[in-house]
Amino acid sequence: MVTVLPDFAPPSRVYRMHGHTVLALCGEIDIATAVEVVPYLEAATAPYEPRVVIDLTAVTFFDCSGLRLLSSARRRVRARHGSLTVVCAHPFTLRILALSGLGPALHLVPTLEEAVRPPAPAGRD
Repeated sequence: MVTVLPDFAPPSRVYRMHGHTVLALCGEIDIATAVEVVPYLEAATAPYEPRVVIDLTAVTFFDCSGLRLLSSARRRVRARHGSLTVVCAHPFTLRILALSGLGPALHLVPTLEEAVRPPAPAGRD
């Protein structure tokens, strides 16, 4: 099931894919739009052991409001023993994440396919 966020939010979607809840954001993530995303992010991170993917592939602008969203999602997922993966390949957004110190704390991947891929089976020693 795909949920389309309201028109006043960034054109975004929330859907399930391979056992993950994907929150696909696009457009500008700033103070005006981030507040509209919060309820969807809270719903996605509410279950016990949530598997959440935040897809920033189509994000064109990302500021400290976006950092707060990711930091909050990370805290909520960790408190519920889940996983959070952030899809991002945009150099500017990756630089902001690195400079903020949040980047190394997140599981960052460049594609959605990589984010929802099941883990490889452990090899024998």
